[in-house]
Amino acid sequence: MRAVVITEPGDPEVLEVQEVPDPEPDAGEVLVRVAATAVNRADLLQRQGNYPPPPGASPYLGMECSGTIAALGDSVAGWNVGDEVCALLAGGGYAEMVAVPIGQLMPIPRGTPLVDAAALPEATCTVWSMVFRASAGRLQPGEAILVHGGTSGIGTMAIQLAHQRGARVFTTAGTPRKVAFCRDIGAEVAINYRDEVFDERVLAATEGAGVDVILDNMGAVYLPRNVRSLAVGGRLIVLGLQGGRTGELDLGVLMAKRATVQAAGLRGRPPLEKAAIVAETVHAVWPLIESGEVRPIIDRILTLDDAVEAHRLVESSEHIGKVLLRT
Repeated sequence: MRAVVITEPGDPEVLEVQEVPDPEPDAGEVLVRVAATAVNRADLLQRQGNYPPPPGASPYLGMECSGTIAALGDSVAGWNVGDEVCALLAGGGYAEMVAVPIGQLMPIPRGTPLVDAAALPEATCTVWSMVFRASAGRLQPGEAILVHGGTSGIGTMAIQLAHQRGARVFTTAGTPRKVAFCRDIGAEVAINYRDEVFDERVLAATEGAGVDVILDNMGAVYLPRNVRSLAVGGRLIVLGLQGGRTGELDLGVLMAKRATVQAAGLRGRPPLEKAAIVAETVHAVWPLIESGEVRPIIDRILTLDDAVEAHRLVESSEHIGKVLLRT
């Protein structure tokens, strides 16, 4: 099969399409013929040598895909060759074939094109597990959430889901076009972080109360301002470190607000936990996608041969939503 290979850690130019052996599904896995995958920021980190795949995962990039089941491993029930699926992966999506544990398979939502469905698994499962799952301090209707990076794949999904579930949605973005897009998909308050101080705007818009949940992709650089923006009992969920790993946390402010800071991640979770998240996500989110209330936001669709261009685009942050790679 063809796959995108990292020839050495480095810039996008180190990516190269090569012929590699087909994977074989183990017991409890299926082999998926990939229709498309999506480019996530974790892929950029892995390409740079800063985010190795978990033990036993495919060495190839790609944490989600859509496609058709081509073969079944032993002990597989409930799925058949020819089924159209999308899947949450620990790696391997940038290839023509990938082996997937059945707990990480998802049916294609009715009405969603097969290629477009590659935009769904990582964003929906991440947002569900970090914002809406009971163990994560579930966002309640009527609460307020601040979503940083509102036009990312995760950001666009978080805005839509929070809006549809009755939350008041705040978000940040970096250009007037992106700010307007965030409003179009459900953000009540969209803040251009280049022109405004987000915590001041949040506190002004909430009459000093702050927001109940913050979904943060920046990490250290936003830490003090995020804590300042939290309401009493608020939850700061850190899912990315684009602004650095080490920041200063005023524990006195955190204690006064009875707030919590949670570090979140999905790729390295145990298979059973991933399977539970996948099942919950299909149950809770798929009906909203099938009704048209929530949709995958796709910036553009390229091919595996365009992986270098796709990585440059995602690094530039000029896109809105997902960048997909067709096989």
